Amino acid sequence: MSVESDFVLGKVEVHSTENRGHDAEFWAAQATKKICDISDNAPAHIKQQALAFQNQVYTVILYTIKNAIKSQKTTYSNLLRKQGHGDMADILKEL
Repeated sequence: MSVESDFVLGKVEVHSTENRGHDAEFWAAQATKKICDISDNAPAHIKQQALAFQNQVYTVILYTIKNAIKSQKTTYSNLLRKQGHGDMADILKEL
């Protein structure tokens, strides 16, 4: 019995860091590329419009990611403070 699949592995990229995770700007850029990629063959005026749109998408995604990070830090900080770890909560808020 053979199983056929339409799954095709596209381009694979590797991005590494040292002693840290990727920042919000990295993830916003990755999401933006997946949402609105621009063809190299597009006419110049279309490319210009697409770049402007891509920049707007990036800005919205970055803003949202940064707010999500702040919200998560607040949740963790409040949980630590509630458990009597005010010092750790303060450190987390400062990160």
